[in-house]
Amino acid sequence: MSFNIAVAGKGGSGKTTVASLVIRYLKQNGLGPILAVDADPNANLGESLGLSVRQTVGAIIATFNEEKINIPPGLTKEAYLEIRLNDAMVESKGLDLVTMGRGEGPACYCYPNLLLRKFMDSMSGNYQYIVMDNEAGMEHLSRRTTQNIDELLLVANHTVKGVRAIARIKELVAELKLVVKRQSVIINMVPEGIDRHVKEELDRLGMVPAAIIPLDETIGEFDMAIKPLLDLPECRAAKAVDTLMAELLGNKAQATKTL
Repeated sequence: MSFNIAVAGKGGSGKTTVASLVIRYLKQNGLGPILAVDADPNANLGESLGLSVRQTVGAIIATFNEEKINIPPGLTKEAYLEIRLNDAMVESKGLDLVTMGRGEGPACYCYPNLLLRKFMDSMSGNYQYIVMDNEAGMEHLSRRTTQNIDELLLVANHTVKGVRAIARIKELVAELKLVVKRQSVIINMVPEGIDRHVKEELDRLGMVPAAIIPLDETIGEFDMAIKPLLDLPECRAAKAVDTLMAELLGNKAQATKTL
């Protein structure tokens, strides 16, 4: 059974960067195979990982609905669509990627999310780790896209609003009774230590960060050049994520490496 890691937070918090650095840690430590899931309609996880996305779940559904397709005998429409989802899989050594993309109509992501969730359930036995980069905000939670999660990484940028956003996500997880084994707060893009206002807000909300990721110009340089973060050299941001993942996975990672 796979170990499921989900990354959530408000827009601009650096979720995709954190997800990419988590995957970088897993690959560098021989912890795989890994399935990366880009569940953000504004998909850019593939670029961050250096993987070229040819098809998305949303595009497959749109094509299916627009064209008259002969479904093989004995298959329902839903079963055939699930088979077609394999076209959205990008494969590489030790790491595969599936991208949700846009939905059937304007701002419609419900059916792609449903199929993506079923697809992940069916594929979970093939991967040691699944890392999901979620869309900004909380909509994915209310649609229950993010569930049965072993580790939910709540990413806030270095602002009071960012901290309040992840507090609301924590509240929604509890309200919806989602199956999330553990939640870890991450404060991202911190320049030179946490600002006192951010620290006061964390204290007020009773949240203790599991990691503080420094603002790192190396990340910006790689993003500007569209270089995959998997090739990122040792830098402050990568080191912070490496330390976090080593602490979170602990014996789990050691057991996986011996398989």
